[in-house]
Amino acid sequence: MIITFLERYGDMLIKSILIHLQYVFISVSIGFVVALFLGILLSRAPKVSKIVIPLIGVFQTIPGLVFIGVLFIYLGMKPLTVITALSIYALFPILKNTYTGIVNVDKNLKEAARGCGMTKMQILFKVELPLAMGSIFNGLRMSTIYTVSWAVLAAMIGLGGLGEFVYRGIETNNQTLIIGGALPSAILAMVLGYIIDTVHKKITPRGLQGRM
Repeated sequence: MIITFLERYGDMLIKSILIHLQYVFISVSIGFVVALFLGILLSRAPKVSKIVIPLIGVFQTIPGLVFIGVLFIYLGMKPLTVITALSIYALFPILKNTYTGIVNVDKNLKEAARGCGMTKMQILFKVELPLAMGSIFNGLRMSTIYTVSWAVLAAMIGLGGLGEFVYRGIETNNQTLIIGGALPSAILAMVLGYIIDTVHKKITPRGLQGRM
């Protein structure tokens, strides 16, 4: 069954996986940069964060299908439509975890850093971000896994990815096609999650690993 499927759809599967990965990498990269910046800003503005963080939770409840559909009306059938939607959804877990990680850094450690003569920027980059790295990477892992599943929706507006197998399978009542799109998506999510965890362990100093 698998051999027959690969013989028939092998080229299409490879192309779909590459398109899917492209959506994920671009969207998560954009989401990560924006989320890290906003997370730092919100950690410095507690009054604003009390409003923004709950709003993010509300926005996350909007189905991706609806959001991509709305963007499709305004932006048309372009990769930009998918990347915009996925980038916005991708930044939420990273933003919340970046904010949480920074504000939960022990105040005594920050006071000690100030006592050593560190500036606010030095405290941010040498104390807060390193100690918040575990939370940030957890957000990055969640964001990546979610984005792999959300990217399936790209096929809804004819922009490829593994969702193309899923939607074709649903239209033709072909379970093989549905599994042919869903299974690689699940594998991609697990592999990318493992890679992120591995990178996190590699770049985290041993002295901080117990704090992550």
